[in-house]
Amino acid sequence: MRRWEYATWSWRVKYFAAPGAATDKIKLILLDQQSLDWGKKEMGLSWPWPREVYAPIIDFCRRGGARTVAFDVLFTEPSVYSVRDDQVLGKAIKESPPFVGALSLSKKTTGAVVWPSDFPPVWINIAGFPAWLSGSEQKQSLIYPWAAFPIPEVGLNSVLLGNVTADPDSDSIFRSAALFSVFDDQVIPLLGCAAYLAPWRETPIPISVEENLLRFGEETVPLDDSGRAILRFRGGSEVYKPLSAAAVIQSELRIQEGGEPTIDPKVFQGCYILFGFSAPGLLDLRATPISPVAPGLMIHATVLDNLLSGDFLRVVPLAVTITVIILLSVIAGIMISMVKKAWQSVLVSLILLPIPWLIGFAAYPAGYWWPIIASEVALAISLVGTLVYNYATEGRQKAFIKQAFKHYLSSDVIDRLIDDPSQLQLGGERKVLTIFFADLEKFSTFSEKLDPPTLTALLNDFLSDMTEIIMEEGGTLDKYIGDAIVAFWNAPLVQDNHAERAVRAALRCQRKLAERRAELKERTGVDLFMRIGINTGEVVVGNMGSRDRFDYTVLGDAANLASRLEGANKVFGTYLMISEETWSQTSGSFVGRELGRLRVVGRKTPVTVFEPGGLKGESLPSGWKEFAKGLEFCYQEEWVKALAVFNTLADDPAARVYAKKCRELIDNPEESWNGIWNLTQK
Repeated sequence: MRRWEYATWSWRVKYFAAPGAATDKIKLILLDQQSLDWGKKEMGLSWPWPREVYAPIIDFCRRGGARTVAFDVLFTEPSVYSVRDDQVLGKAIKESPPFVGALSLSKKTTGAVVWPSDFPPVWINIAGFPAWLSGSEQKQSLIYPWAAFPIPEVGLNSVLLGNVTADPDSDSIFRSAALFSVFDDQVIPLLGCAAYLAPWRETPIPISVEENLLRFGEETVPLDDSGRAILRFRGGSEVYKPLSAAAVIQSELRIQEGGEPTIDPKVFQGCYILFGFSAPGLLDLRATPISPVAPGLMIHATVLDNLLSGDFLRVVPLAVTITVIILLSVIAGIMISMVKKAWQSVLVSLILLPIPWLIGFAAYPAGYWWPIIASEVALAISLVGTLVYNYATEGRQKAFIKQAFKHYLSSDVIDRLIDDPSQLQLGGERKVLTIFFADLEKFSTFSEKLDPPTLTALLNDFLSDMTEIIMEEGGTLDKYIGDAIVAFWNAPLVQDNHAERAVRAALRCQRKLAERRAELKERTGVDLFMRIGINTGEVVVGNMGSRDRFDYTVLGDAANLASRLEGANKVFGTYLMISEETWSQTSGSFVGRELGRLRVVGRKTPVTVFEPGGLKGESLPSGWKEFAKGLEFCYQEEWVKALAVFNTLADDPAARVYAKKCRELIDNPEESWNGIWNLTQK
């Protein structure tokens, strides 16, 4: 995953690249293509330039009051022009501000294998360095067996020699640097680090290293396990306001001639000056997270800048990284396992997947390097793994629910159960339901006259129409008993308006049958009517039966009463009868009438029953208001008045039943009646 991480590295570096606290104290002088063209055209200089041409650059830095001057140029061979050419350069170096020359360390068989005897030893002393270096095999990469040294005129007059060899990452991009390397037991600073230390030659600052922390006095530099410091890039070379070598040379020569320079030397006052090549033909271009083609000097400038500003990036400790990655993965797994719908899983993923990026981008300005890709991959594995696990386990549960309920629940209800299986409790539970019983009138009489195919087609059409309405109203189909339908509401899902749903379903079923009555008569030869009874009460509901075969059904007195009310329609000549409990729970959603009080078979307690006539806002059927007055007279035992009212409702079967009873009571005064109908048949 390293190459992927490197890509995110570049994005972060570019996003946060900005000058630091000490960026303005660093100036670059670049021997660019413009300088080469100027030297050839104006001075007749071919490459390589005579070394005395560099002397005006060093003199200009001294004139401007530079704090130190570092040359990223290897003068390993004597000048091809003359001995004097090297001497002029050496004299300029000797008279300059603290000067840092360049040497090149190598692991290849080239160069010297010992420190030159005529060069003074490096004056840098790092406390704890030998023990720290030997503490890890990775740090052995800091030891170099060969080195290419500058000519004596440079080596002897420089305050420090800085290593200009820096190793890039596996993709040839420089992201970190070893501030110190070892050659022949000498601790060699990187050129940028040497430029930082050079002004302290007379009074060296204490340097120590321990547990991957390099200390310069009070300042600390975090190192990775291989002993390298992670660089915080400020941007391209333009952030250091680079100057062309030609312009600097011209300015110094004009000053020497008494003229006006093109560059004011004061721009170098107290600054660290780094000189190097940027012309493409000089082959000193390197790749950084900021640019694939940057002057090699940029690596050293960034090291120096980070040292002066004290803001190298830190690697997040491995223990912290592992802990956070595990925590993110666990949270992702828990969150995905808690959601039920596909869109919820997508939403959770969209929320969680950016978190490693947010951490990475938040950690950078705080000075930490967070591995985005490792945490992103771990998070993705957790999300995908949990989704696969959910699919494997919950998929079976969903398949079971669909198989168990597809024959008696609407698809909407099944979907809700699948979304939240906790709403389904297998086994029995006590619950208040609204129970619905329906049966075709005189089915046995006309069914005997029909051949089996015709009868089967008739029942299929009738039951399909009624069942569709029941399920549209959220009902649960319990069973078919021949032409009879048993259904209930408020299980397995909770429905606050279950009574209203059941009554509305009953009205719709009666109206649907009325719409098809003429058509069905052509097929059967009779008018089909259906009786419906509805009651609301507590029952036991659940999967009941054997271990291998069971039904989701209801048991209890409330269910029995619903069945009895369906049969009680025969007494009043009605086709829809509901209990008082159901009527009270519909909260005025329907218009209707009270039919009376009756005691059904198997129950001692009488129940008041009602007949819904339509939805709220619809007109009451003709004569129902008068029926209510007659019923009130019955309750008051004013039989004559009641009879007078009921006689006016000759087309109302229920009124005719009450009229007959009133006549019996009038004709037999010794008889008494409390207004309760005692039914003897189911």
